[in-house]
Amino acid sequence: MLKSLQGKTIIVTGGSRGIGRGIAKRFGEAGLNVLVVSRSLVDAEKVAEEIGGNASGFAADVSDEAGCKAMAAAAEERYGGIDVLCANAGIFPAAKLWDMTPQEFDTVISTNLRSSFLSVSAVLPAMTRAGSGRIILTSSITGPITGYPGWSHYGASKAGQLGFMRTAAIELAPRGITVNAVMPGNIFTEGLDGIGGDYIAKMEASIPMKRLGTVADIANAALFFASEEANYVTGQTIVVDGGQVLPESLGALEAMA
Repeated sequence: MLKSLQGKTIIVTGGSRGIGRGIAKRFGEAGLNVLVVSRSLVDAEKVAEEIGGNASGFAADVSDEAGCKAMAAAAEERYGGIDVLCANAGIFPAAKLWDMTPQEFDTVISTNLRSSFLSVSAVLPAMTRAGSGRIILTSSITGPITGYPGWSHYGASKAGQLGFMRTAAIELAPRGITVNAVMPGNIFTEGLDGIGGDYIAKMEASIPMKRLGTVADIANAALFFASEEANYVTGQTIVVDGGQVLPESLGALEAMA
């Protein structure tokens, strides 16, 4: 049983949909004050309303330094401090290398990787004053472990997050701040609505547990990293993928039958 996190404050970037929405709602259920951050204030406030309690929405472009500073200031003004940051904002537009433009590459790196740095930098003053803090990055198995055609820029950004995490964890440890990452596999979100049962079945066939993950699976891993029980864990990753990265080939899964 995890010790209560009730009354603490979390910022969730990219919190209006998908995994971010699931994380925001799970932390709200755990009794935290939740600042849901999205580029759209309407979308952020909608999720905050779903959470209820001490949740609120905030609009910011977290690839922009001023936006991140405003986000951190809002959390301190509304809730008196910042205990947890979940740097979850990310995009994954598909583009093969022969079609990808430098602008498309830069946009993904800026949204996924630069935003992690800027979000962390923005919350550091509050966490340093408190003498403690939890930073949780939403990375991916794609990039650090696997690859997928069309996602070279996405994979680079997610691998980069882990390189950033390891040095940040060393630098921030003396301040009582931990930095860890959750690495999702294939997770069912609203983004998969309408793709068809056949496509989902093919995805599930490559996973030993024979199902896609849920946003709750990712949120629960993030909740552990935020807990008091994880106060001696830093610079680490949890892969949440139903065993997807384990088989050496599809033949290994067929041999299970």
